[in-house]
Amino acid sequence: MNILEQLQKEQIRMDVPDFRSGDTVKVHVRIVEGNRERIQVFEGVIIGINRKGSGSSFTVRKVSYGIGVERVFPHDSPLIDKVELVSRGRVRRSKIYYIRKLRGKAARIKEKIASL
Repeated sequence: MNILEQLQKEQIRMDVPDFRSGDTVKVHVRIVEGNRERIQVFEGVIIGINRKGSGSSFTVRKVSYGIGVERVFPHDSPLIDKVELVSRGRVRRSKIYYIRKLRGKAARIKEKIASL
């Protein structure tokens, strides 16, 4: 195994839950302001996941005061404190970018019922 692969293996995070497009998540992000550090929660729907090995990322979208806000998080970023899975959504596509054009009730995603 070469050095690059070994470094990438060391940086992979194992504490991030398995999520898919359409799931609602809370991402706890570590923010540094001057010499202080705080954690900010960004809650929204995952609209896309880019899987590129150690360079993978996921896009989370939320509506804040009537304005859509999207944020791309690197999957193995040290700035992410933790990722909580709030609910699973039932969607039929891996990239749900069409939700950007929808407003109000049309933008809702059906919740997936867990089979027992």
